Amino acid sequence: MATPCTFWKPSWTRSASAAPAITRRTGYGWGRASLAEEDYRKVKGRVEALSYLTDLVADQETTIGDLRELLFPAATEKTEAVLKNAGLQGTSKPTENQAGSKTGEQQKARAPGHGRNGAADYHQARRVVILHATLKSGDRCPGCLKGKLYEQQEPRRLVRIVGQAPLSATVYELQRLRCNLCGEVYSPEEPEGVGEEQYDERAVAMIAPLKYGTGVPFYRQEQLGNHLGIPLPASTQWEIVEEAAELIKPARDELIREAARGEVLHNDDTP
Repeated sequence: MATPCTFWKPSWTRSASAAPAITRRTGYGWGRASLAEEDYRKVKGRVEALSYLTDLVADQETTIGDLRELLFPAATEKTEAVLKNAGLQGTSKPTENQAGSKTGEQQKARAPGHGRNGAADYHQARRVVILHATLKSGDRCPGCLKGKLYEQQEPRRLVRIVGQAPLSATVYELQRLRCNLCGEVYSPEEPEGVGEEQYDERAVAMIAPLKYGTGVPFYRQEQLGNHLGIPLPASTQWEIVEEAAELIKPARDELIREAARGEVLHNDDTP
């Protein structure tokens, strides 16, 4: 004797008339005598869900987005909202004391400033001290005309961030004086720190980290320099970095030697 089929695709809408059809197809009907309470609840729920989905697919106003949202809800959906949509009341709602305690712990763990950087976080920023134009420590208070002014330990700080090119250039124009008789030319001395070398150590210290530290190719640095009026060909950048690399070659060789002496070698190909 063939085992009656339990699941089949219905072609009707949800109504009381569906019961005879299920009875004819499955041989079980809606009665609970043939199934245990838990099995009956599962079968009944699946058949109703399948019937509901069939109605949605047949509806021309139903979109793929509606079906995706129904079948695959957002992972961030709250349990409380799901129970509310189902007509159920959540039982895991925290008490007022628990909620207050949790809120207090979150406030304690939260860093001050709401994610903003304070003035002390700018370690390499240029510091400018501005004194009051008319008052100094020890003067009489111009407000009450009785007390004395004392300098506070913490000044009022303002942070001003400006944009600038990775590389900057300065053109020094040295005056030349020529004698009209002997033709001798006289020029002033070069400023301190300025010589025949066109690129100083600070330029190399910027080009190399941009290329090998943050992944900015030489040709992109060249394009950026052209836009900012500081032309620096990619080939020139390579020559500058190659020359500067000789200075740190002993440190590199020592790192290689230490790595060769190690017992375990780890590799990470993450860029």
